Amino acid sequence: MGMITSLFARKMVAAAGPDVDQRGLLASAGLDIESPTDPKVMLEDTVYYDLLERIGEETDITDLPLKAAKLLSPDDYGALGLAWKAAPTLLGSFSRVERYARLWTSVVEYELRSHERGTLFILHRSGERRLGLRLSNEATLASAVSISRQVSPVAFSPLEVLVRHGPPRTLALHEDYFGCPVRFGSELDALLLSPEALAQPNMLGDEGITRFLLSHLDRDLSEIEGDETLEGQAKDAIARSLSEGAPKMADIAEGLGMSARSFHRRLAEYGLSF
Repeated sequence: MGMITSLFARKMVAAAGPDVDQRGLLASAGLDIESPTDPKVMLEDTVYYDLLERIGEETDITDLPLKAAKLLSPDDYGALGLAWKAAPTLLGSFSRVERYARLWTSVVEYELRSHERGTLFILHRSGERRLGLRLSNEATLASAVSISRQVSPVAFSPLEVLVRHGPPRTLALHEDYFGCPVRFGSELDALLLSPEALAQPNMLGDEGITRFLLSHLDRDLSEIEGDETLEGQAKDAIARSLSEGAPKMADIAEGLGMSARSFHRRLAEYGLSF
């Protein structure tokens, strides 16, 4: 059983508008429309997918994920959203999601992967590709673009959007929203991002605030996963390897399940070096 933040359910219902029974839809997921939004309140993934499919029974959902994405802001995500805004560059923002997405979902993992044209921001989600899951994937990709546009000082669009499932009746709404080609029926669910876009400084980028927020997020993540902070893990790994001579960064990084480049980057975010 996977879990997803109820924040997304509330935004999807709000995006559906007055043509649906908003109160009843939220109640079907165990949520009270009058209660304040709390991203830490979680829903079972199947409950969320059921909710999206019920919306589809009441109204046209072709552009529902796009409308919901426009309603999201970094502030909706709490400390993680602040870390997104405070990252020095957009690459730093996407790196936060890759690392800390576990704080708002247990069913999606993110990967930043090098590509000949830039970097792929990949969404990994297993399970039957039912309508609710497909809508959720579209909303996730659209939300990443929405909050990127809110922190970037220049106009932002991906180079390309890749979606594994088949296309809607028309591509016009999706391509107008993303501002680039959208390739349905692809092998990945991903955004292809240019080096120039990822290198763009964020409007509110602040390294000092970033270190504080990352420390806070690491503590929250350790409570969920039962693990140590990156600094603690690295120190333990180095200590264990000292009997074999001076440890190499690549070996320590591999033991922690990441590339040497990612390891170096994440240490630098804390003002640390190997």
